[in-house]
Amino acid sequence: MAGKSTYLSDKMLNWLKGTAFATAPTTVYVALFTTNPTADDGTGAVEVSGGSYARVAITTSTGWSSISGTNPRQISNGGTLSFPLPTANWGSVVGIAVYDASSAGNLLYWNSITLQTINSGVVASISAGNLVITDD
Repeated sequence: MAGKSTYLSDKMLNWLKGTAFATAPTTVYVALFTTNPTADDGTGAVEVSGGSYARVAITTSTGWSSISGTNPRQISNGGTLSFPLPTANWGSVVGIAVYDASSAGNLLYWNSITLQTINSGVVASISAGNLVITDD
């Protein structure tokens, strides 16, 4: 995922300064967008809603692979992430994001994806190793 949020960048820079770094979340949540943000603060993002949609949880201590790569460094999801079965059409999904809460919360990372149309009865999922977060 290429788009690190302004929120996360500020947290990391404050960590380097030794000031105001909050405890890391024990769970993060993967979200789907029908409209991607126009800025790394999340402005303009439209998340899927309705039809039984919910973000998918990743336990931060066990849900990610080991850090790998040389430059950039990266982690990926350790298991398949499956969204709830849609009870209505979710529409054209064009982006994916990681948040620190199951609803609302702070955007951490986001990225565009190839358009996927998610209709009622079709489970959206991300296979193990396919949600890759890089940092350099």
